[in-house]
Amino acid sequence: MWETHHRPRTMSPTATHQNIDDGQFGFHNGINCVDSGWLTCQTEIRLRLHHSKKAPVSITKKKFKKSRFRIKLTLEGVEEEEDDEEENELSPSSWHKMTTTLEISMISANGYKSRHSQPECGYALEPSQWTEYSIHTMDPDNLELTFEFFEEDLSEHVVQGDIHPGHVGAACLLSSSFLESGNDIGVVTLPIMGRNSRQTIGKVRVDYLVIRPIQGLQCDMSSSYTKYWKKRGTLDVGHRGAGSTHAAKHHRIRENTIASFKSAAKHGVAFVEFDVHLSKDAVPIVYHDLTCCISTKKKNDKNLELIEVPVKDLTYDQLQLLKVIMLFKLNLSVMIVSHQPFPSLSQIFQAVPENVGFNIELKWICQMKDGSWDGNLSSYFNMNTFLDIVLTDVLQKGGKRRIVFSCFDPDICTMVRHKQNKYPILFLTQGISEKYPEMMDIRCQSTKIAMSFAQSENILGISAHTEELLKYLSYIGDAQSKGLVVFSWGDDNNDHETRRKLREQGIDGLIYDRPVNSFPSILLCVLLSFRNIMLLLCCFGADSFGSSEFAFRAVLVHAVYVIYTCHLLISLTLSQSRQYSFKMAVAVQFTSSTMFN
Repeated sequence: MWETHHRPRTMSPTATHQNIDDGQFGFHNGINCVDSGWLTCQTEIRLRLHHSKKAPVSITKKKFKKSRFRIKLTLEGVEEEEDDEEENELSPSSWHKMTTTLEISMISANGYKSRHSQPECGYALEPSQWTEYSIHTMDPDNLELTFEFFEEDLSEHVVQGDIHPGHVGAACLLSSSFLESGNDIGVVTLPIMGRNSRQTIGKVRVDYLVIRPIQGLQCDMSSSYTKYWKKRGTLDVGHRGAGSTHAAKHHRIRENTIASFKSAAKHGVAFVEFDVHLSKDAVPIVYHDLTCCISTKKKNDKNLELIEVPVKDLTYDQLQLLKVIMLFKLNLSVMIVSHQPFPSLSQIFQAVPENVGFNIELKWICQMKDGSWDGNLSSYFNMNTFLDIVLTDVLQKGGKRRIVFSCFDPDICTMVRHKQNKYPILFLTQGISEKYPEMMDIRCQSTKIAMSFAQSENILGISAHTEELLKYLSYIGDAQSKGLVVFSWGDDNNDHETRRKLREQGIDGLIYDRPVNSFPSILLCVLLSFRNIMLLLCCFGADSFGSSEFAFRAVLVHAVYVIYTCHLLISLTLSQSRQYSFKMAVAVQFTSSTMFN
């Protein structure tokens, strides 16, 4: 564990007098700030018991059908290898056993209890609770783990002579099975063996996750923003750049393209939001959907047949050859590179000014409560491999740019938090929604449990769907009082009144379409209006122009521009219409200057 205060303890070796702080570890200047760091050569295994799909424990023995159990996970040991080393020397396996730790966390909508030791007879499972065991080890493929089952009524022995009363059975798990399966995330079903016989009394369904360190890249402590957030006014975040192409009153700029990000940057947004996933040849690309449609239409063929293809099944070069068909006309006279879909993440880093922050959504498949999957994809990349590629790209090219990750998958959030220490991540949640189907994962089913998850994993905060936030505006303050940063997303954010309500509640970030900062345009319009009015008054002095005909023409032109700039100013101020841009104001200035210079 490390102290991670923004202003750490300091000590000067050359000072004549040392002011030594002997206070409690983690507390400095009255603030508690401790972090577990990031994975270097260790691996973390997560074993989870939860009721997302169904009850994790199924009892077949009639005797225990109505029993309620407590469960405790124990680390039985590491398989010892025979060697000729002296008894007083530690073998590698013995050292690994000594450095392996086991902790438990529990989260629910009512709160959380993060990484702590288990009680003597474990905990009972609750339907609304997510129970997770964390094993930190140097030898992830050689562990013996045992789930011990105790009856809830601990007043009598099931087997005479048991150490613990009510000990009814156990289920054994070998971590080598994860390596053999080739998957770092999945589910295993284990038989529960009775204590008084070799018969099974039921089975337990265990969800597992293996978090491995990034290969070939070393993090350091030069800068860490995983939990650091400088409180400021609400940030305007450009949704997919200058806005979703499918949003009403869209601009003639395609979403998630270099042109879209540059447009948002020119209009003063603090951050742009976009989705990143991998092509078949492992190139990080920017695109929203998990699939794209390929047309088989031939020249002069009126029949249009579209074939839906997962983006992950196409190489980067193949994606560059595709032309995206929109349901409306973009009116682009020529297809230029900046409007090309599927730009690489590297291209975005190069093209967008460094003062514009990135909110990078890590695209991953989610399962719905009805069993269906995003994009009908039930399988995806290896999660460790996917993140190692994307994180390496960002860590190498990020520079001084402000970057915040986000993801709808809580396991991705956990992995990003443990694989590196530079950039923070927000847990994206749709909460309780009428617009979107309910997700399978308990941690994704409400904004309140999303808060508990973010606290338990010690991540920056949440990015919540506005639909639930509008019903419970107090959630914003509740989350912030727990040390969480709160962003919001959703179509509702495109409404000015909605944004005003959320700003009043002190929300940290708003993700919406067309987040054009109208202040520069308003200020310029004020100056132009004043300038044109002064020129108009000057025009009444005919001697300044040499002829009355020229004076009349000058007065007429300036009157037109005074009316136009005033109209532009009123429109921007009252309605904050996104139809007007900074470029329009510049055009007025340019035309006016050309006439009289």
